[in-house]
Amino acid sequence: MTSSDTKEKPQAGPGMGRRALLTTAGGVALAGITAGAAAADPSSAGKRSPAKPGSATFEWLGNAGWRVSTPTTTMLVDPYLSRFDTGLAAGAFRATTPITLDTTAIDEVLGAPGTGGASVDAILVTHTHWDHFADVPHIATTRGATVYTSLSGYHLGQAMGIPASKLAVVKGSEELRVGDAVVRVVPSLHSRTGGGGLLFPGLRTQVPEPPKTIADMPEGDTLGFVIRRSGGGGGVLLLGASDYDDQALDGLDVDTVALPVPSNDVTVDYVGRLLRALELPRTVVLVHWDNFETVLRNPPRTDEATRRRMRAITAEIRRISPRTRVLEPTYLTPMRLL
Repeated sequence: MTSSDTKEKPQAGPGMGRRALLTTAGGVALAGITAGAAAADPSSAGKRSPAKPGSATFEWLGNAGWRVSTPTTTMLVDPYLSRFDTGLAAGAFRATTPITLDTTAIDEVLGAPGTGGASVDAILVTHTHWDHFADVPHIATTRGATVYTSLSGYHLGQAMGIPASKLAVVKGSEELRVGDAVVRVVPSLHSRTGGGGLLFPGLRTQVPEPPKTIADMPEGDTLGFVIRRSGGGGGVLLLGASDYDDQALDGLDVDTVALPVPSNDVTVDYVGRLLRALELPRTVVLVHWDNFETVLRNPPRTDEATRRRMRAITAEIRRISPRTRVLEPTYLTPMRLL
């Protein structure tokens, strides 16, 4: 979750999206990856073609979420499909919003538990804010997935019904084999508010009472994940918030990075530092820019302020690294990034 300060009063209205509120409140060659793409059809979730040997298919689930499919393994990253209303779009964010689970929306995208194509082997969690973690316990327990998460996620996950045996604590720098893929855990940072603070800071060092509101789900440390083929070579870095640890990125050898769009300019040289740390990756995929409180249908919705930021980021990338391609994904559209 990215947020900003409360110094300016937001102007609510039908065009008010996530980024406009958060700023005040605290040539693509892949088929279908265009702003005018047709609506995604969640009913086709169980009809996906298997990945080719040695490849991995990446499908954007909105926000910072991904489904990564290899020939034998399905991984989810920060799957948040319930997309319930917290007042963001109306300019009236409510920290006391109850956590809501929309199992119909989850099944529409992932397929009903037990049906073909609906299995999930692993869930990778970048941090435990509600828009990254709220759906994870249901998905994990209904599909038998192992959840790789921070110590806070380990404790929150148990409070929300995940058996401890299905929770794997990671801290960063681990190199793990997950099915026929290799996952490297990367220490990372969460984005700052406009005033320099952090939305819902804190850790869970023991199993709490089950969270009732979104404020009961603190950031709990932030991680990134690099997905590679089991044979090694190159990789895709998936970030869940709009900041990072430069030193942790050094030497990662990645070809592609999923880059969250920030809502403010608190992080100095956000684009340039990342490009230099990754030695000018071939591809940047912009994420965490859609209005994640609307139904998962294409084209993704956002506000004009966010669009301006996306254009500015794209221009900065092309200025620093003209050969780097910049992608704006659409929901559930398969991309071959490995």
